[in-house]
Amino acid sequence: MALLLFHGNEAAMTLKSYLALITISTITIIIVAVALVFGYSLQNAYLDGINKRGLELARVVAHDEKVIQAVQASNRGQHLSLEQHIENLRRQTDASYIVVVDKQAIRLSHPTPSLVGETFIGDDVYPTLRQGIDSTSLASGSLGEAIRNFTPIKDNSGTIGAVSVGYLSKTTSELIYQHLREAGLLVAFVYLLGVIIAVVLIAKLKRTFLCLEPEEIVQKFKEHELILDSIRDGIIAIDHELNVTAINSMAVEWLTMNVLSPSQVIKQPLSKQSQSLSHFALEAKGQITQNRFSLGKREFMATLYPIKGKKGDVGYVIVFFPDHGEKSLEQELTASKNYADLLRAKTHEYANRLNVLSGMLQAEHYEDAIEFLQQESDGDQAALRRIIKTIENSAVAGLIFAKHNKAKDLKVEMLIERDCQLGRYPPKTNETLVTLVGNLIDNALLAAWSNRLITSPFVKLYISDRNAHIMIQIEDSGAGVDEKLESRILDFGVSSKHNTEQHGIGLYLVKKVVDQYHGSLDWERSEVNTTVFSIYLDKRALTR
Repeated sequence: MALLLFHGNEAAMTLKSYLALITISTITIIIVAVALVFGYSLQNAYLDGINKRGLELARVVAHDEKVIQAVQASNRGQHLSLEQHIENLRRQTDASYIVVVDKQAIRLSHPTPSLVGETFIGDDVYPTLRQGIDSTSLASGSLGEAIRNFTPIKDNSGTIGAVSVGYLSKTTSELIYQHLREAGLLVAFVYLLGVIIAVVLIAKLKRTFLCLEPEEIVQKFKEHELILDSIRDGIIAIDHELNVTAINSMAVEWLTMNVLSPSQVIKQPLSKQSQSLSHFALEAKGQITQNRFSLGKREFMATLYPIKGKKGDVGYVIVFFPDHGEKSLEQELTASKNYADLLRAKTHEYANRLNVLSGMLQAEHYEDAIEFLQQESDGDQAALRRIIKTIENSAVAGLIFAKHNKAKDLKVEMLIERDCQLGRYPPKTNETLVTLVGNLIDNALLAAWSNRLITSPFVKLYISDRNAHIMIQIEDSGAGVDEKLESRILDFGVSSKHNTEQHGIGLYLVKKVVDQYHGSLDWERSEVNTTVFSIYLDKRALTR
């Protein structure tokens, strides 16, 4: 986020300046806030302490027997000297003054001897004299503004006078200022220490980023990403826990058939994409290693390069590419030749039909020609009407019709349940449905055709979206899944067919799509020896 702000708004500022500005600003704000709160708390604590000390000292003086006797005498109109005794007490404390008054608020002691016998200045003494309570106030007297603490002097008859212990504001302010100055020095030291740590941290980050500015780092990432994607070999980087940290487009295409995006593979265990590569990484033990592995029926050569760190191996970079050996090229050539032969056979078949139709037209047997065309199209028209009637989704309807024609070529009966229903969906959802339905029907057709010598081959399709789920069910008359492959039939490259056009990819793709949308995929062998694959998908997850 910081890099984006930097890139967007302050492109002229270097990374070092930006980090320095952010760090020092943050430290300054924190230090100022802490200093204000600390200073406020210190001042309040000091004043609160003065009040408590003043009241405690006043209570001690109020219980002094000599003070009580002097006040009792003063109330009777007699005079007992008290100045020297009180002054001796005051010198032993930090109080600015201690004044003792009788019931009429007449001073019996004062730091200024000439004021003894005068009336106490200020009304804040009367609550103590009249109600016998302790009190504290900020008021001005003969010595100036002070914090004045009052406590009553009592004998058996009740309140007979009061003691006032004062702290002059000027003196108090000087003491508070002294404490704040000491606290300020401490805050300044902490601030300086924070700045030094920030400078060291910035220098460390600068070295870590190889002295590159943020826009240069972003540019480097883009360049490396483009370079990785332009390489026609698969490249994967994994950490020490075998989780994928980077992957290029070719590796994604080979490992996931583009069902997943790079962002969906990154941070996921490598074993989810390829058990073989994961085992290679475990067995490499920090050495450059080469191994062969297969994806479907394609052979690959993989080289593992260890990533070294200060604490040892931190992962591997795996580079893999197709192993175009002599056997592989021979298989590819054979497959291409078989495909060409199939195309020639189909071309020859349709050429014969056109020749028949041409002969009928040249012989002017128009009715026979029309009947011949009708026979060719009746079956397709009936199937097309049934599909259009039940499947509203044009993408899936077109796919099912194409698969129906394929079934017809394979001489496999394809049945579509009459209560099928599928509405229209966005293009992305249609693409998902086409992947699911297409691969399941292809697998079912091949399974039924392979078992045609034992039982009449058929495939039955049911698809519905009447409730909150989309349900797809494909039943075929095939021989079922080999028991040895039951636990792995949904893995990539695993197929129960041999020497066929199948590569063990169809069910893998179906499983990936179902997992992507958190759906469910089940298969079972029915009581009538058919294999039933069922898929349930939440419509909300599919269309989100």
